[in-house]
Amino acid sequence: MVSDYGIEVILVKPTQQSKALGAGVKEDKSAANFRLVELPEFTTWYGKSFFENLIPTLQEIKPDIIVMSSWPYFLQLVLNPPFYFKLKKIGAKLICRDIPFNTAYWGKSQEYYYSGQNITEDLDANKKNWKGALYFRAITWLRKLYLPLADAHINYYDEGRDIIGSYGVPKEKIFIAANSPDTDELLAAFEEVLKLPDILPANPHRVIHVGRLVKWKRVDMLIQSVKDLKRFFPDIELVVVGFGPEEENLKKLAEKLGVSDNVKFVGGVYDALTLGKYLHVSSIYLLGGMGGLSINDAMCFAKPVICSVADGTERRLVREGYNGFYFENGNQESLNLKMKTLLQDPEKISTFGANSLRIIKEEINIHSVLKEYMVAFNYVLAH
Repeated sequence: MVSDYGIEVILVKPTQQSKALGAGVKEDKSAANFRLVELPEFTTWYGKSFFENLIPTLQEIKPDIIVMSSWPYFLQLVLNPPFYFKLKKIGAKLICRDIPFNTAYWGKSQEYYYSGQNITEDLDANKKNWKGALYFRAITWLRKLYLPLADAHINYYDEGRDIIGSYGVPKEKIFIAANSPDTDELLAAFEEVLKLPDILPANPHRVIHVGRLVKWKRVDMLIQSVKDLKRFFPDIELVVVGFGPEEENLKKLAEKLGVSDNVKFVGGVYDALTLGKYLHVSSIYLLGGMGGLSINDAMCFAKPVICSVADGTERRLVREGYNGFYFENGNQESLNLKMKTLLQDPEKISTFGANSLRIIKEEINIHSVLKEYMVAFNYVLAH
């Protein structure tokens, strides 16, 4: 936004690591070309984190537009009414930015809660009880109150228009902007990687996963696939990029299944060039469970993608039989079949990879996403 449109961007974030930040997430402020304001957090009376001194800070900044994540920050609008009225006095337009993920359609909260779709990083979808159902219903009612308070909504994927619309938000206030990393940086790194020596020995049956090592990423399924497919591809190898609370459990699983030599844990990789080196020497990008931007990363380095139900961003990025495959969510045999189909067809791997790169270059990249944001910004400033 700063470089393409000359917009002044100010990010307000917690001083310390936020309680809302997922396990294994790394913050990097070194390359920020926008103003950064860090405020301490406090625990509200309803148990969620919020910023101290946010109103005085915003009064000093005098923003034209405030973009705020729906959960948990929008709760403050309805559970602390004085805050909402102070926010309105600032005169800025308020945009709610969300995926929306784990959000039920209005009137369908109970069906959604018990469907198994409403999960957390620890995969506690099966721990359903009447208390949890009441809590989920209460959250749904709160959304009914606070979602219409925004002047506009920016969502990651197309179904967001219908989900948010079911809460009484007019469709003209709902904008869809795909999620994207800095594709310029990643594509430049790809060009550089092509000139460098390979970081690992050549292996046509090497697959890769990039992401935090938490349960809902389902890296355990990927390790199981290595075991199951080893009889077809004796040299099969899984490269796991990332770290998190499940790392030791996953290493123990690989050892238990007898595939420790076929699973390589390389830890967290945060610079585009090194990440690109690992992606370049891998044939397929795998996402066993939840995720999002890692798909964009892999596609920037011309990788085909195999995934299931992620956070919704995959629906715009991965096209069945064109640049990847979808497997049935949580179904090990389905994942194995998709992997086997692609691993035994080098020509398809190459074609799918080229198609992934084309999608990034021509359709979904940082510039196309910024254009979608600008449509929303121009709308709220005009109304």
